[in-house]
Amino acid sequence: MPGQPTFATVPAASPGAQASVIANSHQRCEALGLGRATRASDALVSGGELNLALQRNERLCLHAAPVMEMLLEQIVSSKNMVLLTDAAGTVLHAIGDNDFLSRAARVALQPGANWSEAAQGTNAVGTALVDEVPTRVHADEHFIRANHFLTCSAAPILDPRGNILGVLDVSGDRQGYHPHTMALVKMSARMIENHWLTDDHRLAMRLHFHRRPDVIGTLMEGILAVEPDGRIIGANRGAQELLGLGGAALRAHTVASLFDLPMGVLVDRFRHPLGQPLPVTLADGRRLYMQARFNGPLWTASAAHLPPQGEATLAIEEATALPAEDRRRPATAPSARQPGALDALRSGDPQVAAVVDKIQRVLDRDIPILLLGETGTGKEVFARAIHRASQRAAKPFVAVNCASIPETLIEAELFGYEEGAFTGARRRGAVGKIVQAHGGVLFLDEIGDMPLSLQAHLLRVLQERQVTPLGGSRPIPVDVTVLCATHRHLREMIEAKSFREDLYYRLNGLALKLPPLRERSDLPALVQRLLAELSPERELRLSSEVRRLFQHYPWPGNVRQLHNVLRTACVMTSPALEVLPEHLPDDFLEEAGRSLREAIRRPALWAEPADTTAGTAPTEARAAVPLQTLAQQAIRQALEQAGGNVSLAARQLGVSRNTVYRALRGGQTG
Repeated sequence: MPGQPTFATVPAASPGAQASVIANSHQRCEALGLGRATRASDALVSGGELNLALQRNERLCLHAAPVMEMLLEQIVSSKNMVLLTDAAGTVLHAIGDNDFLSRAARVALQPGANWSEAAQGTNAVGTALVDEVPTRVHADEHFIRANHFLTCSAAPILDPRGNILGVLDVSGDRQGYHPHTMALVKMSARMIENHWLTDDHRLAMRLHFHRRPDVIGTLMEGILAVEPDGRIIGANRGAQELLGLGGAALRAHTVASLFDLPMGVLVDRFRHPLGQPLPVTLADGRRLYMQARFNGPLWTASAAHLPPQGEATLAIEEATALPAEDRRRPATAPSARQPGALDALRSGDPQVAAVVDKIQRVLDRDIPILLLGETGTGKEVFARAIHRASQRAAKPFVAVNCASIPETLIEAELFGYEEGAFTGARRRGAVGKIVQAHGGVLFLDEIGDMPLSLQAHLLRVLQERQVTPLGGSRPIPVDVTVLCATHRHLREMIEAKSFREDLYYRLNGLALKLPPLRERSDLPALVQRLLAELSPERELRLSSEVRRLFQHYPWPGNVRQLHNVLRTACVMTSPALEVLPEHLPDDFLEEAGRSLREAIRRPALWAEPADTTAGTAPTEARAAVPLQTLAQQAIRQALEQAGGNVSLAARQLGVSRNTVYRALRGGQTG
C-alpha cells in the first residue's frame, strides 16, 4: 500500500459475545483435562525444530516483520510484546519491551513455545486458531491461573484462499490493557494478508474498491486479483466483507458475472495510471468505487475487438520500460512443465538414481506413487519434482501433512464443509484440499498417520473421483493425481489393523524407498550443491575438519538436517569462503564430535575424499586396506559385541539393518 497505512477503529465484541467465546474455550480446556492450577507449559521445541518452522514460514516472517515493528510503535503501553506464530500456534518471532520480554519468558511466551489451547489453555493465540476469528483474552479469562497477569489480543492471518497462515498477537501486562489494541492487531493482520495477496498475484490485475472512493488505498479496501480472461483468482478479507461472499464463492465468479462489466472496458479505463475510480453497481443495487492496479506488464485490449466475456484472451505486451526492439519481439508463454526437474535430483548416488529412473518410467501414466523413507529424506522434494516434471505442472500442487492436522479437523481440511456443518465451522463453509488440488497433484504426506475412520472415506473419493463436503449433499467431481509419503511401515500397520489394506493397494502403484543420508554415497556432492543454492554469490567449501565431522556423523535428520546445518554455516561464515567448526551450530558440533570420537575406535564406513588443497597423499595404511574390507570388519566387530543381534549392531554403527545384511553378503561371496 502506498504511504502510511490508515488504522481504522474496529468495534470490539459485545460483552455477551466475548463471554460466550471465553466460556466455550474453557469448556474445551476442561475436556482436554487441563486444570486451573495446571502449570502453563514451558516446553520449547528444539533449535532444529524451530529452524525448520522458520524455514517453512519464511515468507510469512518476511511479510510480517515490518508490520510487527510498526504495530509495536502504535501500541500505547510499553509493557507489551508483539508475537507471530505459525498455524499450529508455535511462536516464530517476538519483539517488544525488554523488561516484559524477560517476564514473559517465565511462561514460555517466546520463540519455540507452543500457545495452542491444548498446551496453554484459553489464550488469545490458541483460541483464535480454534475459532478462526480475532480474539481478546484478558487477565483471569485465561484458563490457567499462571497466565492471569497477561492481556492478549490476537488475529489469524489468512491466505487469499482463506487458509490460516499464522497468528499475530499483542501480549502485555494486564495493567497496561488498552481497548484500541485489538483494532490495531486486526488492521496489522489485514496488512500482512494484503501484502501476501499482492505478492501471490503480482502480475495479475488487482481491483481495489470500497463503498467510499476516499477509502481506496487504506486497509479497509477490498482487493480482487483478476486473470486476463476475467476470472477472479484471489480476494482479501475486505473484498469478502464488502461483497458478502467467501473466497471460494468469489473465485467461482468472473468480473462480468460479479460487476456486469466487460473486461475490455475495465482494461481500457485503467490503462492510464491516474484514472479516477470507476463507479460500479452490484446486482442488489449497492454502489462501489473501483480502481485497478498493475505491477509490470500491461494488458492491452479494445472493448470493440474482444470476444464475448468468458472466451476472451487478452494480449500481454512487455512493460513500456523495455527497449523498443525488445517490445517488438513476439511474446511466447513459457511452458510450466520442467522435464528436467527429476534429473536435477541426481547427485551421484546409485540408489537415488534408481528412484529417479523408476519415477520417469511411470510419469503421467496414472500410476499412484508411494514414497517411503525416514523423516527428512526429501519425500516432499521428490513429490514437488514429480509435479513439476508432469503434464499437471501448470495446475495446483496441494500438500497435506496428515500428522500435523488434529484428528478432529483433518476430515474438514481434506473434504471441506458447508456452512453450519459442525460447531465452530467457518461462516460460508470452506473448500477442502482435495477440491483445491483439482486438475493437479494432491500430496498426502505421512499418510500412515491418517485416522482409520477417514481412510474409507478417502478410498471412496479416489475410486469415485468425486468428493462431498461435510454437511453437503451434492458431490463435486475432482481430477487429481495422488502422491503419498510416510516414514511408517504400512505392512505392519495393516497387520495391526491400523491401516486399510484396500487403501494401501489403491495408493501403492509404485512404492519407492528414499535412502537415508547415512546410506548415500553422494554426501560431498550434495554438500556442494546445497552450498551453491544457499550462498550462490560465494564458492564456499568445507574445511578438512568439518568434512571429517560430516563423514562420521549418522545424520538422524537426513537431508533436512544437512540443509539446516549448512544454512546456518552460510550465515556464520560471511564473508569467509571456508566453513570451519566454529561456524556450525553448537548442538550439532556436540553430537558430531561424539560420533567422531566413537568412529576413532572403529573404521569409517564412508570413504573420505582426498583433500586436493592440502597437497598431501593419504597414508599407506589407509590406502592399503579397501573400504569394503574396513566396513565388513567394523560390522563383524559390532555384531560380536551385540551377540549377533543385527538391529542392535546397526544402531551402534548408526546404519540401517539393510547395510549390515549387504556387507555380510558381500563378505560371504567375496
